[in-house]
Amino acid sequence: MHIWVTLLVVLVLDRVSKLLVQSNMALYDSIAVIPHFFHLTYIQNPGAAFGILSGQKWLLIIISIIFLGALIYFQKFVPPEQKLIRICMGLVGGGGLGNLIDRLAYGQVIDFLDFKVWSYIFNVADSCLVVGGLLLAFLFLRLDKQVKAEKN
Repeated sequence: MHIWVTLLVVLVLDRVSKLLVQSNMALYDSIAVIPHFFHLTYIQNPGAAFGILSGQKWLLIIISIIFLGALIYFQKFVPPEQKLIRICMGLVGGGGLGNLIDRLAYGQVIDFLDFKVWSYIFNVADSCLVVGGLLLAFLFLRLDKQVKAEKN
């Protein structure tokens, strides 16, 4: 349950934020929220994170579909009491689905979160993918250590 609720919340936040940016900003417009630190800058990214695989729209679509299929398949193996793992899976799934929708609808991903201390512009889906993925990796490593400790 936690996976699907989280996925839906991420998807709604991602879609609404992108719709607001598209509706209120022209491409390449930038609005200083905190000058010299955080701006809203509307761009379209034809690649994946950090601009990798730029122009590989169909490869990224196929990877996203395979990834989302794997999420659907493997979620049944995560016990319901592992709520944090399930929430992280929802973050990653919602982020992946949000960017997949962009690629299917526009051929590229809408990005707008622009921290000037970093040279990359990203979106809500990207944030959820990264945070969820890192937390998921940490939780799996911790779980693996617990299982090994219990065996000894």
